[in-house]
Amino acid sequence: MSAQREVRADFDRTSIVMYQAYPDAIADVAVAKQKFGPPFSTGRMTWIKPSFLWLMHRSNWGHKSGQERTLAVRIQRSGWETALGLGVLTAYEPKAHGSPEAWRTAFDAAPVHVQWDPERTLRGAGLPHDSIQVGLGRAIIQRFVEDWIVSITDLTPLVLKLRKHLDTGRAEQASRLLPPEAAYPVSAELVRRLGMRTGP
Repeated sequence: MSAQREVRADFDRTSIVMYQAYPDAIADVAVAKQKFGPPFSTGRMTWIKPSFLWLMHRSNWGHKSGQERTLAVRIQRSGWETALGLGVLTAYEPKAHGSPEAWRTAFDAAPVHVQWDPERTLRGAGLPHDSIQVGLGRAIIQRFVEDWIVSITDLTPLVLKLRKHLDTGRAEQASRLLPPEAAYPVSAELVRRLGMRTGP
């Protein structure tokens, strides 16, 4: 049984993959330069997600306007862990924050926001365990762009292939093409800070 909240991702010893969806104008620059640049904005929060299927649910498999292109952004694990260490949950939780006032103060000052949402199946149904998404604020997004990114891969052709399999009732074939994801190790301090828990 999966933990109710755990970080699951495609990762190796030094890096981890985040999934993002963008319009052509941003994706073309990112893939060509292997780095985000205009019209990508560092002036507002950007959300990174290690769950491929959660992003597919969010972008409706690339059908949503402005989310037609799916990118796999491989970043340094050190950067990811820096982000998690600075993160504050988007909602108050007693075990993580102590009091609503303490949470509000921390949230308002946090450069990184962390949110848990139900993980999704291939067909978009909610699962009984949650997937993490991490919002990088203006105070840290430049580090993401300049220092953390290892590579950027356009997964749009894969998304189109998966979508075709699903549209023609071949979910089993689609599932075999999904990017790998495994439980990512986090420290006891991050478990507390991020409100992670197992069981009901």
